[in-house]
Amino acid sequence: MKRLSILSVIVIVAFASCKKDDAAAPASVITGTKTITVNFSTASNYTLFRFSDSSVVANSDSATSKWDFGLRLTTFIVNSNAGGPGAGGAILASGTFDATTSAPSTGYAYDTTASQRAIKDGSWYAYNNTTHVFAPQAGKVFIFKTADGAHYAKMELLAVENGPIVGFTPVTLYYKFRYSYQANGTTTF
Repeated sequence: MKRLSILSVIVIVAFASCKKDDAAAPASVITGTKTITVNFSTASNYTLFRFSDSSVVANSDSATSKWDFGLRLTTFIVNSNAGGPGAGGAILASGTFDATTSAPSTGYAYDTTASQRAIKDGSWYAYNNTTHVFAPQAGKVFIFKTADGAHYAKMELLAVENGPIVGFTPVTLYYKFRYSYQANGTTTF
């Protein structure tokens, strides 16, 4: 009976400690859907985004590694070289978001100059001259190496909608996307 009581205590303590460790372990993949507001002007600031906490970063931090990608009108920048001081890169891959289960270890493009961007403008959308809508192309997945060079994210643009219109031109665009960010530094989503 005494052995059974000691064994019961050991099992309960072991079970409780396993539960405690499981609860303390952070989830390695952060997944979400986000809508960000982007200026409809080639002369305005970029809207900067960070995957690790799903946040828009203040433009005053544009010269830091606190952001992963930026958008202005339809132009993407990644935080690398001409785009920023970070070690970020991007691949615009053909495929679906759900079928993209890992990030490649090589093949990333970087913002080498202001005209040579990692993500070529026009490569990810179709523009309708009548409705003035930028529609994301189906079957395109953005894969990012983040600004710290140590994490990966995948992203699918779901929609680009016009914001308020002045005359015939929108003032802003709303970019809606879903993403998965690998917080533990592996390439698996």
